Amino acid sequence: MSKKKFSVNGTFKDSVNTVKFLTERKQFINSAEAVIPTRTDDFGVNKVAKSIHPKEQKLVIDRIEEHSNIAKSYYFKSEGAPLAYFKAGQYLTFKLEIGSSVVTRSYSIASSPASALNGEYQITVKRINDGFVSDYILDNWSVGDKVIAYAPEGNLIYNPLRDAKNIVGIAGGSGITPFLSIARAIAQGDEDCILTLLYGCRTSDEILFKAELDSLSEKNEKINVVYVLSHSDEEGYEKGFVGADIIRKYAPGENYSIFVCGPGGLYKFLDTELPKLQKEKKFIRFEVFSSGKKAEEEPKEYSITVINRGNETVIKASSNETVLCAFERAGIVVPARCHTGECGFCRSKLVSGKVYIPEGEDKRRIADMQFNFIHPCCCYPESDLVVRIN
Repeated sequence: MSKKKFSVNGTFKDSVNTVKFLTERKQFINSAEAVIPTRTDDFGVNKVAKSIHPKEQKLVIDRIEEHSNIAKSYYFKSEGAPLAYFKAGQYLTFKLEIGSSVVTRSYSIASSPASALNGEYQITVKRINDGFVSDYILDNWSVGDKVIAYAPEGNLIYNPLRDAKNIVGIAGGSGITPFLSIARAIAQGDEDCILTLLYGCRTSDEILFKAELDSLSEKNEKINVVYVLSHSDEEGYEKGFVGADIIRKYAPGENYSIFVCGPGGLYKFLDTELPKLQKEKKFIRFEVFSSGKKAEEEPKEYSITVINRGNETVIKASSNETVLCAFERAGIVVPARCHTGECGFCRSKLVSGKVYIPEGEDKRRIADMQFNFIHPCCCYPESDLVVRIN
């Protein structure tokens, strides 16, 4: 085998200086006190990071506003530290204890980012059929109650490096809240974009924040609001569903991004309508949403063996509920945020068994798929399972 010669650029003096430097550094380290002179929490960068991304926020309900018996807006103040800042379009995840269940649910922030600097958050909760958490909130939350929320999150935000300056917002029902936040931010000068809002409801009685939306639109040329009614033919409103034809009618030219937030029916309808516009995927953004598994006529019951930090617990689960819902119902606390498979907080190891993941909702990394990690929030049991969390 032939020998290869290698050469290293440098001089003997360089080597001597390097040895001298390392020796002096070691002596300096050894002579220092074995105490950190400044607490890491006192560093400026850590203070900023903690204020923007707190592990949790302790909030107090300051006031409640009712909306025609179909929804309520809750306004929160901080119990201590300043509220975490957010981008218009993001959501808050709340941690609740309902009976023996420990659950998390996310709600879009309706207030503007400037309101957080003034110490206030606003969310709006609408009553829905079989809404376990929403019904609990609407029936139980009162002024003065203390609640826990995590830091604001979400990607339904305007990013000038990614999005067109013209945004076509498509909202359905209570999905109006992130767009109200964006509209408020535009009006206050905190967002430099143009919003054309297509707001779909069944009837005009179900329109939330109409007076404020009309006022924002009248006072600011960057905000245009169009109401679309699906079950009522009223003068001054578009009739039907927000689809490709209505988007083309009101879209400001050809260069625009589409943001969507609303119920499952809206998402499924747009699955067939948006391709007609032939827009690049980067210009279409959906708020995270889980369509759920279609209920079976005779749901099956399975057992889940939950391994949590070495302890094993066996719980029951229905084929019609997600694995995460089974955890929550059994009082097992699991890190969770979005409930749609996107954030990955609830990522767990599927040791054995089979789960069903609805089409389009498997947002795992390729490596997680190969090594059998799952997101329990969007998985439904199809056999007995063994799952390791944390």
